Amino acid sequence: MNKPFLVMGAGAWGTALALHVARTGAQVHLWARSDLTLPSGAMPRLPDFPLPGSVQVSSTLPDTAFEAVLVAIPTQSLSSIMPLLPAGTPAILCCKGIERQTLAFPLDILARERPDVPGAVLSGPNFAREIAAGLPAAAVIAAPHISLARSLTDRLATPLFRLYASQDCMGVQLGGAAKNVIAVAAGICIGAGLGENARAALITRGLAEITRLACALGGQAATLAGLAGLGDLLLTCTGDQSRNYRMGLALGRGASTTDALASLPGVAEGVTTADALVTLAAQAGVDAPITQCIAAFLSGQLTLSHAQALLLSRPLKEEYESPASSGH
Repeated sequence: MNKPFLVMGAGAWGTALALHVARTGAQVHLWARSDLTLPSGAMPRLPDFPLPGSVQVSSTLPDTAFEAVLVAIPTQSLSSIMPLLPAGTPAILCCKGIERQTLAFPLDILARERPDVPGAVLSGPNFAREIAAGLPAAAVIAAPHISLARSLTDRLATPLFRLYASQDCMGVQLGGAAKNVIAVAAGICIGAGLGENARAALITRGLAEITRLACALGGQAATLAGLAGLGDLLLTCTGDQSRNYRMGLALGRGASTTDALASLPGVAEGVTTADALVTLAAQAGVDAPITQCIAAFLSGQLTLSHAQALLLSRPLKEEYESPASSGH
């Protein structure tokens, strides 16, 4: 008999992942920080999706061996649950972002805190509600060793959730983190009435910016043209379920950063990620004008009109450039 899977984090994303893993025929233990469930057997963040009998929920970890652990904890809280990971069991980190204090990506945090745990990351254009509903989707699982990525994709893929293996951990992680910042900018465009043309241009140049930085940090341009890059960027910059896009909408309509954050049901990683990306770009010598403007806007150092003027007044140049170039 196959071993069960452990999903850590019972928010919307963790609940959706538990429902997906159950569809593979596996038993699932969904770990929550509290045992709050609804009478229907559903979780508070996705109350209209009852859990099947193959998904057990509790705030304690059973003394059993797991096939793998899917970690759906926000990046800024990731280190706090590292001691709970079972030694030797592969951990798939299903969070996107950069640790604010250390500039560490999720796999860096795992390597720092639990070098005894094999790691992988899952990323792609996936809204939790649609994964929970079993709608068609695709994503990437990246791991330092391609054999681990392939074995995890083979085990977790279903006819309606197609998974691709990758060894480009940096490209996948950076794409998942940086798209949140561009999504805030895309929301600001629409919220401020700047138009669809402006949003399309911003998404396209945002992708160029992300690709430059990814390549400078050791990632591959092809990864940023795939599901964890362009795919995730498009979804997050256009979908109404995107928290970062919705935050941008509120900002564009005149809300303060504090009020816009308070209006969201979950975490908008783009806010904490923007400053980290600015620092990483500076360290790598990469030009990141959109990210710089969003970070300054969120901190109150720039007005929207000033940010717009800075971006549109940049020197004209050829559109295509080497992904590894600085972009200056």
